Amino acid sequence: MDLLRGVIDPELGSDVVDLGMARQAHVADDGTVTVTLALTTAGCPLRAQLQNDVKARVGSAPGVSDVRIEWTEMTPEQKAHAMARARWNAKEVAPPTAVPSTARVRAISSGKGGVGKSSVTVNLAAALAAEGRAVGVLDADIGGFSVPRMLGLEGRLAGDQSQRKIVPHTTAVGPGRLEVVSMGLLAEREDAALMWRGLMQNRALQHFLEDVRWGDLDDLLIDMPPGTGDVGMGLARMLPRAEVVLVTTPARAAQQVAARAADMARKTYLRVAGVVENMSSFTCEHGTSYALFGEGGGAALAAEIGAPLLASIPLEASVAAGGDSGNPVALGDGPAAEAFRALARRLVEEAPPAEAMAGCSARILERVEEALGPKPA
Repeated sequence: MDLLRGVIDPELGSDVVDLGMARQAHVADDGTVTVTLALTTAGCPLRAQLQNDVKARVGSAPGVSDVRIEWTEMTPEQKAHAMARARWNAKEVAPPTAVPSTARVRAISSGKGGVGKSSVTVNLAAALAAEGRAVGVLDADIGGFSVPRMLGLEGRLAGDQSQRKIVPHTTAVGPGRLEVVSMGLLAEREDAALMWRGLMQNRALQHFLEDVRWGDLDDLLIDMPPGTGDVGMGLARMLPRAEVVLVTTPARAAQQVAARAADMARKTYLRVAGVVENMSSFTCEHGTSYALFGEGGGAALAAEIGAPLLASIPLEASVAAGGDSGNPVALGDGPAAEAFRALARRLVEEAPPAEAMAGCSARILERVEEALGPKPA
């Protein structure tokens, strides 16, 4: 079984013992070893490669005369355990990125489109920058980019030839600044269709995380594509310290869809920081409020997934107008502007800095060493 730990499933990225694929190994008196190997699916295309690797590893042991493999298939529960283990292992060996280690990373996500996820991202970024923070905005909605227009940005991204890095579009917001990267700042036209499969979109996300000359950021907001697709899984693998902020509308149907995004976040071991209910109510000029999109969805979602309701953003025409003109409403006046600023303050005040978290871990290790006493000679 120790030898089988050297057999790696190339698709799941871990060894067959750790994944629970290697069930048992029987050694006969004549040196024949029979290994029972469970596949995630009977028609696994990697079966031949796994067979060759098992025979090579086990066959190298002294006294082994022959290696035979008995194949079986995992149950749904065993398969779920193997996938969870593979995602955990991927999280533990995340590749290095250019994102500063001290930046708080928040993935602004939603279960479906049309709930105002990009609007929340842009206005939250503007509100954070207005507080004097350096904020990065990564538009990970590769094929559905909208961040450049909502921030009034034009022109293609430049490159730093000496460092071979992409230079983000930087703009001052009060005492702070925004650093923005989006496919919208690389595409030839704003209305050009970018028809990329999931692998290509993941590759673009990887470039934005690894090959951008990000500055000394306090925060990085990632505008995620809606749903639970490839880019979300790629982010969890490449940036496992990201926290997820879920955006939903008050409608119960939107709440149920957003719950899937929360489920995906937790299955990929990302922390769900909380819920933002967008378009919560409309107040007319006479002061009467109307729940045009229903009510209670944000609070119900927060209760269902065990996360706080961070904010309820009222429905205002100025939010859409600000997005169309490139002037985020968070920098103006009104209930929606104040709600976005309150959301920004809450995230800053409630989130412990990365250095403090690292210090806690270090102190725990120091106490463990002290409790164990001096090492024996």
